[in-house]
Amino acid sequence: MQPGSLNLPAPELRVGTWIDGAGQPLEAPLRLADLGDGFKLIYCFQHWCPGCHSHGFPALQTVVKALSGKGFDFAVIQTVFEGFGENTADRLRPTQARYGLQLPFGHDVQPDGAGLSSFMQDYQTGGTPWFTVIDPDGRVIYADFHLDPARFLAALGQGAGDIWA
Repeated sequence: MQPGSLNLPAPELRVGTWIDGAGQPLEAPLRLADLGDGFKLIYCFQHWCPGCHSHGFPALQTVVKALSGKGFDFAVIQTVFEGFGENTADRLRPTQARYGLQLPFGHDVQPDGAGLSSFMQDYQTGGTPWFTVIDPDGRVIYADFHLDPARFLAALGQGAGDIWA
């Protein structure tokens, strides 16, 4: 989202294809409410994006390990806007398994196979890797290419004490 869009309500997800944490297809598309009442962190990637694999997924793994069960829920979306032949739905499960992430993974591509994904349109992302954090009130509080896990976790420890209970 553009800096001026932060603190606005998070749009509902319009991603049509999802697998669950075990790699099985979800019968219905995932909605924000399916991620619980707490904080939501959504990580966006493209299969062929080197930064997604060298920085994004390792950062996500660190944050998931530290915050699972502590008021945070997570989802991963392959937001396809280029490389349509490489960034396909069949890449979800291998990527999920590669990083040991038992999280829902979505595949978000325009039906005509061109243009920005629905998440990219709705959240005004800048590309991949992309991290979006939504607070329990449903407002986007962070949206950027990079997330430094140590700084993020330190900020939470200092400013959101009740999530550690």
